[in-house]
Amino acid sequence: MHLPPVNFCQVCGAPMTEGERFGKVRRFCAECGYIHFADPKVAAAVLIERDGEVLLVRRAAEPERGKWALPAGYIDYGEHPALAAIREVREETGLMVTIDRLLDVQGGAAELGASIVIIYAAHVVEGTARPLDDAEAVGWFGRDDPLPELAFESTRTMLAAWATGQPPGSGAPLD
Repeated sequence: MHLPPVNFCQVCGAPMTEGERFGKVRRFCAECGYIHFADPKVAAAVLIERDGEVLLVRRAAEPERGKWALPAGYIDYGEHPALAAIREVREETGLMVTIDRLLDVQGGAAELGASIVIIYAAHVVEGTARPLDDAEAVGWFGRDDPLPELAFESTRTMLAAWATGQPPGSGAPLD
């Protein structure tokens, strides 16, 4: 994913230019010296299993509208990733969950906005799944069920690991 350039300094408002800074070509301000670092966008996703099935949501908004994914969303500045995961599940499905463990941290190329995805396992403690916020449907899918069209690589990777019982990322090389 290619990000649009930062054209004006957020400190002094002067036009930004490009040059090597800290071993990489970056946007910087010749007036005040500010260097723009393209920070990663971080998301939290949750794999919720119940009676041998996993919960997926059909996305009601872009990116990937109409495709299915694990309940997930961006982590707010200052928010603990596990609390963001719990919040996203509640906002998208109405379910209250408890985080059981960290499953995986995926990163590298930006995934339509998120360049780091932290994935947790959780279980439902209260509620009935229903589509809310940016979900237009929810569904429980078993290991042998045909899956709908999936939205994100992080969801595909986690569901493949879940279906085979293998830990996510096992044997996967770092790029």
